[in-house]
Amino acid sequence: MTADPLESLLDLRQHQRDGVRSPHKPLLVLLALGRLARTGSSEISWSEARVDLAALVTDFGPPSKTASAQKAAYPFTRLRSDMVWVLDADVPMDRVTPLAEQDVKGRFPELVERTLRDPAVLRATARGVVEAEFPPTLIPDVLTAAGLDPDEVYGTPAVVTTRRRNSAWPAQVLNAWDRQCAFCGFDGQLGASSVGLEAAHIRWFNYEGPDDLNNGLALCSLHHKLLDRGVLGLTEDHRIQVSTDYTARTVTGRQIYELADRELRPRVGTPLPDPSHVRWHQSQVFKGLRLTG
Repeated sequence: MTADPLESLLDLRQHQRDGVRSPHKPLLVLLALGRLARTGSSEISWSEARVDLAALVTDFGPPSKTASAQKAAYPFTRLRSDMVWVLDADVPMDRVTPLAEQDVKGRFPELVERTLRDPAVLRATARGVVEAEFPPTLIPDVLTAAGLDPDEVYGTPAVVTTRRRNSAWPAQVLNAWDRQCAFCGFDGQLGASSVGLEAAHIRWFNYEGPDDLNNGLALCSLHHKLLDRGVLGLTEDHRIQVSTDYTARTVTGRQIYELADRELRPRVGTPLPDPSHVRWHQSQVFKGLRLTG
């Protein structure tokens, strides 16, 4: 185990391959950081983790049919192998029953926890973990759900990542889509500038998503968030898909249903999303089944 918790905790994605998302361990780390920030201890019992951690993985992880308790058991037991997590009982990997029988408790090792009690180190660690795993649209939601205050976490400069974004890419994407939402057509401007319109990666930048036009859509802020949460997606023939897991009761909320099966219509010369990026989003982000008429 390294004496630097930031370094060791930021290495959690070292075994990620081929763009397959497995945010279970980072989500447990964020949950424990939230607990540490609030109580002074990172300790989490299994009875708490099977509810809180399972909810985090369900909400922010890839689509999965795995039982909720099993989703929590995987990181709760396996984070030990990364030498940044200890349990108060020697239980097998991935097994729910032994965890429940003893209500096993997990926490950061004392050396790691002592270093993380420095608020600046805790904030930097939380930023590094969440930025490595999630796109900017989801970061406030993930931190809040893990019990961390996004404003406090980002009260100091963020961790510098090794891979640099193309600063010209957002403007290129907006221009390529005529500065209007590719899903709903929203084209609001304040003076000469677009407002409420964002450049969205289909395959997330965190997961080797390139800053290419065929990996980008101009989307209004709402539809960008819904794309990254898995409510909205695309088919390989470039139609919008809406998740059957999404529900709404008001007229405004139910307008999302009307996007189902709508065809993307970019301006002439704008490349349509590359099928490989669409397939990544389908397998790693989109939740549930596709809503059909």
